[in-house]
Order: sequence, then C-alpha cells, then structure tokens
Amino acid sequence: MNPAEDTQAIRDLIEAWMQATAAGNVDAVLDLMTEDAVFLRAGQPPLKGRKAFGEATRAALRQGKIEGRSTPEEIQVFGDFAYCWSQLDVSYIPAEGPTQKREGPVLSLFRRGPDGRWVLFRDANMLSDG
Repeated sequence: MNPAEDTQAIRDLIEAWMQATAAGNVDAVLDLMTEDAVFLRAGQPPLKGRKAFGEATRAALRQGKIEGRSTPEEIQVFGDFAYCWSQLDVSYIPAEGPTQKREGPVLSLFRRGPDGRWVLFRDANMLSDG
C-alpha cells in the first residue's frame, strides 16, 4: 500500500469499529485488534488483551447500547506502524437510567498484521464526562 491507501485503511478501520460497536457486534470489533491490545483509560486500570476488552464490552452491552463518533485529526504511517489521534464522542444508553456521555481525545497505535491488514494494538483515551 502507499501512504494514502494506508491512511484510508486506518480511517476505514475506525469507522468499522464505530459501526460494529453501535450494532453490538463485539466479535467484529475484536477482529480489528491484536490479541495483546492494551487500552489505557483515564482514572481506571489498563484493560489488557482482546479477551478482557471483549468481556468488558459484552458486559456493557448486556445493560445498554453504545453509540459514538470518532473524528480522526491526524494519521501518520511509519512502515508497518501508525498512529492516529482523534476526537471521540461516546454515549452509553442504558436500558434504564440516563444516557452517559463521554468525550475527549484518543491516541491509537496500529500495526500492519502478517495478512497486510491494519489492526489496533494500543489505545489511550482521555475521555471525560461530556
């Protein structure tokens, strides 16, 4: 791929992630990350690994729905690695109770897998109540 194709592939991955999350398709989201993905979250311990992410997401979706929008601000590709910082707005809509909104910047690291696909392997978000 050339840099423009790589950048578009990462944008497509982010959009697929957001759509799969909104649809409650956790397996599709898990396919977009490495087995050893790490998620750094403000005020919470790191979420380590695909399995832990899947369990946490499924638990949240049993109680409600997640909707969001990610707006990439910058994507840089360095061979088989890339980063993207974006603005993320997320709403958690529980079956009962008020909607919880969070927003803020996110820095995501991607790497190209052996199959040539980009996947997320590190993510740090600084979401705050919106």
